[in-house]
Amino acid sequence: MARTRSTSRGHSSGNGESHSRADRKNQTREALLDTTRSLVAERSFGSISLREVARGAGIVPTAFYRHFASMEDLGVTLVEDSMRVLRRALREGRRDLAERQAMPTAKTSLEILLRHVRENAAQFRFLVREQHGGIAEIRRAIDTELRLFSKELAIDLARLPALAEWEPEDLETAAELIVTIMLTAVADLLDGEYRGRGAEKDIVERTERQLVMVFLGMAQWRPSR
Repeated sequence: MARTRSTSRGHSSGNGESHSRADRKNQTREALLDTTRSLVAERSFGSISLREVARGAGIVPTAFYRHFASMEDLGVTLVEDSMRVLRRALREGRRDLAERQAMPTAKTSLEILLRHVRENAAQFRFLVREQHGGIAEIRRAIDTELRLFSKELAIDLARLPALAEWEPEDLETAAELIVTIMLTAVADLLDGEYRGRGAEKDIVERTERQLVMVFLGMAQWRPSR
């Protein structure tokens, strides 16, 4: 019996060590991502070196490869994390569409988006800058995520009785317009931080008018069959 208890304690200790190693690995991975987020707040991803990312996370450069296959792999992971924030912002902005079976108001959508931009400025700035940046893998990752989000929005639009007759292609086109307008607003709002509150107000009002025009146009659109 003593031998059994000893073995059990051994297993328990081994499991604890395993969990501890996994926790440390996750913490280091998050430290690498946090360091990169800080660096891309003011710089392009392509200007950042593996060495400075590793130094910021408190590890030697060779240990970086225990967490990411390459800097491009790290960049794509950062895109996926940042897109989750963007999706949450835009998903909240269109919540009325599912709950009330009605078009979300442009004002509500913009207020929600603006709040998320302020709370996650570095991540939004990274997406805006790298969407047309120099690293092909990151550009493709952003494009893929945006296409997926547009498709999700098109599915939501298809649930509206007023749009029941629309072709999938028309729904996706409308969704892409809405997402593009929102992303342009994000880019302008981030630049507007340095131009004062008046510029921010102008950006919001202009974007609101653009969205209202899209929604009004959708209400009048008659798909051809």
